[in-house]
Amino acid sequence: MPHAVQRRPLRADAQRNYDRIVSAARDVFARDGAEAALKEIARQAGTGSATLHRLFPSRRALLEAVFHDRVEELCAMAARRAEESEPGPALLAWLADLNAYASASRGLAASLLHGSRDADLLEQNEGCQAMITDAARELLRRAQQAGAVRPGVRAEDLLALVNAISLATEQHGDDEQAGRLLDIAIQGIQGRAA
Repeated sequence: MPHAVQRRPLRADAQRNYDRIVSAARDVFARDGAEAALKEIARQAGTGSATLHRLFPSRRALLEAVFHDRVEELCAMAARRAEESEPGPALLAWLADLNAYASASRGLAASLLHGSRDADLLEQNEGCQAMITDAARELLRRAQQAGAVRPGVRAEDLLALVNAISLATEQHGDDEQAGRLLDIAIQGIQGRAA
């Protein structure tokens, strides 16, 4: 994955532009979806289109940078949840974190997961999908060992569930509905110890 590999250090001004573009892209993609105009991202970042394209030669590279950074944050949150809570509540709190991100990223995960030209972005071995699946798998393993989640539930099932909730609610912009749907789904995965 290009974002994950070592890249040459940028000059200070180029690094500032990189950071501003990623920040603007995160906002614009959340607002307008993953197919948002790159010109709008450059405008919001206060850079020209040429600067954006020099730092991110394709939409895919920009999506990757935006998505990868947030996935790293979600994986770190999974580790914190595991340290701070019992296994069942840790998994459920992290699923709520993931659900909130999926709701806020309107169309980004769907664009990467379903049939777009960037669909393979999350499927790379060291990519975002592997990172998020590993985080979910570890939290789920601990929760199942504690009896908080019924046997037979897989990490991929939980990730598909959160993605489905995001897809079902993104057109309405109803984050509360996304939370309610996750609560309903959680009742279906809980084990006897819960």
